[in-house]
Amino acid sequence: MEEAVLYAVENHIATITMNRPKSLNSMNDGLINGLHDALDKAEADSEVKCIVLTGSGKAFCAGGDLSYLNGLTGTAAKKAFIAKVGDVAKRITVMEKPVIAYVNGVTAGAGVNLMLACDLVYASSKARFGESFAKVGLIPDCGGLYFLPKAIGVHKAKELMFTGDLIDAPTAAALGMLNHVCDDAELKDKVYEMAGRLAASAPLAIGLTKKYLNNTALTLDEVLAIEETTQSLLMGTDDCKEGIAAFYEKRPPAFTGK
Repeated sequence: MEEAVLYAVENHIATITMNRPKSLNSMNDGLINGLHDALDKAEADSEVKCIVLTGSGKAFCAGGDLSYLNGLTGTAAKKAFIAKVGDVAKRITVMEKPVIAYVNGVTAGAGVNLMLACDLVYASSKARFGESFAKVGLIPDCGGLYFLPKAIGVHKAKELMFTGDLIDAPTAAALGMLNHVCDDAELKDKVYEMAGRLAASAPLAIGLTKKYLNNTALTLDEVLAIEETTQSLLMGTDDCKEGIAAFYEKRPPAFTGK
């Protein structure tokens, strides 16, 4: 049986591929467990500096596998699975390493919210997006009630979630859900070009920037206090010294994460 999630590392970039193409990479227990395992590997590997999340075939992720969900018996089993799905989104947001969503096609339901959990989103111009939960009598999960209004505002989030309507990639980009929309022929190159840039960046600075940007509950005074403490510590790191030296010497910096 083919693995539900594939994992590969090259040039300090871990690629995690959801691999259930016949079901449009919909989420069942195997796929979610596979995502957790892949994130474990990427997080533990000091050689990995950036993560790319994508799907095989013509979809990124079509959300929950309805046949699998329908087969779950009892509230406890259903609750455990939804919690495990949500934990994938949470892990992506709290891990220090940057995660790029490489959206190659159809993205619906929890797949949209998994995409939004990532730090950057690159999508095919042919991709379509739908918060389709209400059409099957459900509320958004995988962090959708948090991620979508944060990205596009509460009123537009309500519209997409209430209707479940599909939107195209240019519309999603205009709303603020995507960083870049690319033709299929250039999408992969653009994703890995950015992944390479992030992999070569200062990991301490990237990780801390991500941590504080994802904490939306901070007040201005709290942010200023964090900046004061964290910036003074980073100024003493080897990476900062290397970055300043490289600037003056007009060369690319060689960061080490120290």
